[in-house]
This record gives sequence, structure tokens and C-alpha cells, in this order.
Amino acid sequence: MSDEVRLVEVGPRDGLQNEPDSVPSAIKIALVERLADCGLRHIEAASFVSPKWVPQMADGHAVLTGIRRQPGVIYSALTPNLKGLEAALAAGADEVAVFTAASESFCQHNIHCSIAESLTRFAPLLSLAKEQEIPVRGYVSTVLDCPYEGAIPPEAAAQVAGALYQMGCTEISLGDTLGTGTPKRVSALLSVVSQEIPLPQLAVHFHDTYGQALANIYAALEQGIRIIDSSVAGLGGCPYAPGASGNVATEEVVYLLNGLGMNTGVDLDRLVNTGRWICQQLGRHNGSRVGLAWPK
Repeated sequence: MSDEVRLVEVGPRDGLQNEPDSVPSAIKIALVERLADCGLRHIEAASFVSPKWVPQMADGHAVLTGIRRQPGVIYSALTPNLKGLEAALAAGADEVAVFTAASESFCQHNIHCSIAESLTRFAPLLSLAKEQEIPVRGYVSTVLDCPYEGAIPPEAAAQVAGALYQMGCTEISLGDTLGTGTPKRVSALLSVVSQEIPLPQLAVHFHDTYGQALANIYAALEQGIRIIDSSVAGLGGCPYAPGASGNVATEEVVYLLNGLGMNTGVDLDRLVNTGRWICQQLGRHNGSRVGLAWPK
């Protein structure tokens, strides 16, 4: 496996959707542009879900059409269904993502349907995306633990991830939604899931509730994972996972990877400044320890 690691920056979507108040479109646009200026080449910039469920993301079209785009950067959007995909295409998304869960209970609470029903919804979306030559990323939440069902067997996560892959998702992101995972469990999970999906098509998405995210990322790297989701300043959380903290901070991940001699193409100085800037705009505490410790 290569020492090149691709970071998928989810702060503008997965991070900001959890803010208590809607963030102005101008700030979202500026955040996406600043992240691209840091060297990040895959940015989840918007979401096209119903404003009824996620009002913070109602301005996806304005954000995607308002950003100054850089060549070589993928600007992606979350799309739950065919209507969402059509809106994302109209806004110029380079990639879209669908989302389900490894836990039936979490799936019902999060997207109000069963796992099987969620996969059925994705079929026409994946068909149109293929026709339009738009890559589709698949998210699987609660791959380790569920707030309603407890521990999830690796085989259950592998079954859902494998179904998404067989349907045509080009990449599958495995989410430790509660942030309860530990390296041994992550390694066991990847050993099972990698039997269904080639490692180059797998990503990890860790929350840092119990301070295990970096250790879990290291375990994933040792297994051969080279795609990591992260969020600037540790923005995020999950409204359907009580107690879950934000995503692992991109600053922390870049610092770790730099120390391992792995290449991300990200300027850590600029990234730290971007994290500080967005926290000032939101009036919130910086969730990155690197961001707090880095010399000003």
C-alpha cells in the first residue's frame, strides 16, 4: 500500500449540520474555500436532505454554486434519495454520498426506514449517478456500537457495506458513530469487511468521544486503510447518538500522519488557522488539541 493518504474533509457538512443554529451561507462558502487552500482535495461541502430534518443544510445549492472551485478538488454532497441527487447534480456536485447503518434501530431513528428499505431507495439514485458518471460514496453508521442495540457484530457491518459496494458505490466509509471503538475492535472489523470490499475502496470515519480516534486510525492504517474522514476543529457530532462528540479533528490526523512520514498534501499551518477561524465564526470551543497547542 502507498504512503499517500487521502483525507475526506467532512466539516462543512457533517460538522456544521450539528450546530444548534444555521450557519450563514457566506461562512460555509468561505470555509470550503479555506479548506481547499490548505491542500485538502476532497471536501464534503453540502447536503441535499429534507430541510424538515436538517434545516442547517437547507442552502446546499447556494454553497455549491457559490464556492470558488479549485482544479483537482472534489466537492461532494450528501444525498439520501433520487430527489437529493437531482438537486446535487443541478448544483454541480462532483460526487454524492448515500448513508445507511449497520443497526436496524439506528437506521429507523436516523433515516426513518429499515436497512433494506434504505438500500431499495438507493437503487434509482445509483442508476442515475452511473448514467451521469458521478461517483457515489456509501456511508455505514454504527459499525461498532449502536445507542439502541449495543455492540454490532462485524459481520452485520460487512453485510451492509458489501451490499452498498455491490450496488455500485465506489467507496465505503465505515462510521464509529458513538466514538466507542478501540483499536482491537477496529482491526477485527476491517478484517471481516475487507473480505467483502477491497481495501483501497474502504474509508474510516471516527468520532472521538472516548479519545480513541487517533489510535483507531493508526490501527486502520496498519490494516492498509488509506482514506480517512475528518473534520476541521473536530466539528460535528450526531443528533441521533446521544453523548457522541465531534468527528476526529483534521488537524490531529494531519499531525499524526506527518509524524509517520505519510503524505496528505495538507499545509498544517493553514489548517490550524482555518480551524481557529471557523470556531471564532461559530462562537464555539476549538475541538482540536493540535489547534489549541499550535504556535500562533
